[in-house]
Amino acid sequence: MANITRRTLFSGALTVSALGLLSLTGCEKYLEDDSGKRRIAMIFNAPINDGGWGSTCYEAMVSAAEECGWETACSENVAFSDWAATMQAYIDMGYDLIYAPGNEYQDSVLQVSKDNPDARFCLLNGTVTTDNIQSAMPNATQIGQCAGALAGLLSKTEVIGFIGGIEIDTTLMKLEGYTQAAQRVNPNIKVISAYAGSFNDAAKGKEIANSMLASSGVDVLFGDASVVDTGAREAMADYPGTYNIGQPNDLGGPDDPLVANSVITDNVVLIAECMRDVEAGTFGNKTILGDLSNGGVFTGTFSSIVPADVQERYLEMVEQIEA
Repeated sequence: MANITRRTLFSGALTVSALGLLSLTGCEKYLEDDSGKRRIAMIFNAPINDGGWGSTCYEAMVSAAEECGWETACSENVAFSDWAATMQAYIDMGYDLIYAPGNEYQDSVLQVSKDNPDARFCLLNGTVTTDNIQSAMPNATQIGQCAGALAGLLSKTEVIGFIGGIEIDTTLMKLEGYTQAAQRVNPNIKVISAYAGSFNDAAKGKEIANSMLASSGVDVLFGDASVVDTGAREAMADYPGTYNIGQPNDLGGPDDPLVANSVITDNVVLIAECMRDVEAGTFGNKTILGDLSNGGVFTGTFSSIVPADVQERYLEMVEQIEA
């Protein structure tokens, strides 16, 4: 069952059932806009504490809201069949901006936006813009290139792996960039890729990683699959001498035995710009881009498992990618 969490900037949180929201008088009263502040609501198809994409997207919304003085709400674990209905529920409660954190929500956003021309939608990793939809797009190719450059520098077997959740456009762009950059470093690099068919199945991630590591000789692995990536890292812990490249948070640290570095996505600037466009009355027909040049994408903390000379070469390559 989906949950809606309303986080005011001063008073903690409340969780209620997302289904039948409008019929629950107490919840309606709590969620009325009695503060005079604008409000943004996020829907997500998995837990927002997944340590991956969900956490990053939720934290970005909260940070942008604090910066702009908005209030937030979030529905997590929303089934596909309920995406449109959950968006509609927030619109009916007068929310100023609906935040859909992924390309997979695009069809639902298009459907609900047509039925509600006065509502506004921020579609992260989206590829459409209309009078009431703005897409916010981190540079997926650059993310993949940054990961691929490091993978190419680290791999000793010349076989690297990529695990995707589902084959959406941005994941395919990351895989393409990953492959290009790794083979730029070493033309002999072979890339093994697989898709879990899910962003939430840690066991599937562990299964795929075990297969890649044991059967294909993969020694560096990069994922774009959230909870699935967590499972993959669990598998990698049993294979000494392998490296993981994290995203979208800074997942490792100086003493991490597995995560060599991370490619970080900072969505705060993208969401905050959507909020400001709502405030200015200029919202719509716009794609907001985040990349290495504006801090929308950047590299994280090196682990000591990465030799100093490799760190130096990698940072030089990141500068070349930005250029």
